[in-house]
Amino acid sequence: MKPMYYLACFSLVFVWLFTGLTSIFFAPEVGFEILAKAQITGIYADISVYGGGLLDIFLGVWLITQRKLKLCCIAQIATIFIYSLLLTIIDASFWLHPFGPVTKNLPILVLIVWLYQAEGTS
Repeated sequence: MKPMYYLACFSLVFVWLFTGLTSIFFAPEVGFEILAKAQITGIYADISVYGGGLLDIFLGVWLITQRKLKLCCIAQIATIFIYSLLLTIIDASFWLHPFGPVTKNLPILVLIVWLYQAEGTS
């Protein structure tokens, strides 16, 4: 099980770090456009986009450390639920988007739950 365990960790680390870095450095305008649909602009949008990006990076780094992994998994699950809820409130059509920005969260959640259960058995 060790190779799958490490592949699961690596894939989640990649997702968190990539989305965090993208949100902050490569495409913050995407986040600003989404927030503008909910009339969230200015300092609140800045805090949301850059704070969310930093949170994603934090979760990726935390996962790399393998410290308190079960708590890290819970934090990831909570973050995904909150992001999904906020996207649904802002624009429910994200559920129907052909690239699946919200629907992809389901398999990611399953992987996090698997990792949670595998903790201590790897």
